[in-house]
Amino acid sequence: MISGNVPTHLTVGARTGFLTALKEQTYPWQRIAAPINIGAKSMDLVDLGAAPMPMEDATPQLQDFIERSLTVKPRDWSLYVWISYNALQDDQTGTLNTKVRSAGRNFQRHLNNRVFQVLDAGDGTTYGLGYDGLAFFHDSHVDPGASYTTTQDNKLANNFSPDNFETAYVAAENFKDDQGEETGYNYNLVVTSPALRREVGQISTNPMLYDASAATNQANPWAGKVDYIVSPKMGAAAYILIASTEATKPLGVVMREQPNLQDAWFDPKQPGGGHYIFKFYARYECVYLDWRLAILGQT
Repeated sequence: MISGNVPTHLTVGARTGFLTALKEQTYPWQRIAAPINIGAKSMDLVDLGAAPMPMEDATPQLQDFIERSLTVKPRDWSLYVWISYNALQDDQTGTLNTKVRSAGRNFQRHLNNRVFQVLDAGDGTTYGLGYDGLAFFHDSHVDPGASYTTTQDNKLANNFSPDNFETAYVAAENFKDDQGEETGYNYNLVVTSPALRREVGQISTNPMLYDASAATNQANPWAGKVDYIVSPKMGAAAYILIASTEATKPLGVVMREQPNLQDAWFDPKQPGGGHYIFKFYARYECVYLDWRLAILGQT
């Protein structure tokens, strides 16, 4: 609720400028995290596992889906912007509009940073566990209640090189769903750090790769098929291979309340003739979804 001691045209301008800034740019996080809107302060996300494969009709059997559940709870985030009464009176350049647009962009930047921080921390417990009760990157994943109970590993520890990238790629292509069938996901995106931009860029775009052991160039089977994202929130040696075009994503952004102008008020005790203060607020969090959509090459 907006306080009544701030002129209406200021609150309308703040709200409009803020929302405009939110929509100005597409951020990289949207390629690896699915937005999930929830209607309560805490909610159980429930999903079904893979569909069973066909069986010969001569021996019909009922086959079942497993149920996967994850409890999610968004966090509260706020950002305060102020501008003095005198600055508004003397304003010739849209100072308020500039401030609130910056606030809108920073909510998007914060959300983008949050997604990559959570992804980078996936081999620990800092941001919670996956639906199977394990760290997102783990060497012994098994879906509770699954028909397929052999452990699977999406946490490797190999420094980046063409050979090690191939190891991660092959391992990902061999992931099986809870019925024991290969997923068939298209692993087409590498998330890495600025320190590995050149090396990962070679895998992504160079038609030829240098083979140090043979001192020759060889055809690069991933050129044009694997894209990459660089984030300074990733560890220096980190690279993660992701299937980014599937119906679901490896991570989810649970949104309880979109960033918005929650309140505005005037504080006459501040210098410069007093301060108009605007509070922007949101409730969201990034959570782990399906580990099969991502494999950690190196942390």
